[in-house]
Amino acid sequence: MRQVTVKEATRSLGELIRTARAGEEVVIASETGPLVRLVPMAQPRKPRVFGSARGLIEMADDFDAPLEGFQASR
Repeated sequence: MRQVTVKEATRSLGELIRTARAGEEVVIASETGPLVRLVPMAQPRKPRVFGSARGLIEMADDFDAPLEGFQASR
């Protein structure tokens, strides 16, 4: 964790943003204690594309055939 004063934060905001995006916690504090925590924003997920797995999955012709040695309970 990196802790800086408000004055230091105003001088080096770009560096602090890079530090937070790299995964290090950055806390901005005053004489009385911590004020804010600088954290990276969550990146939005890419939307799913319908049919993008077409041709990647194959199913055996007998996938729903009864299993050998298996008896259903009655």
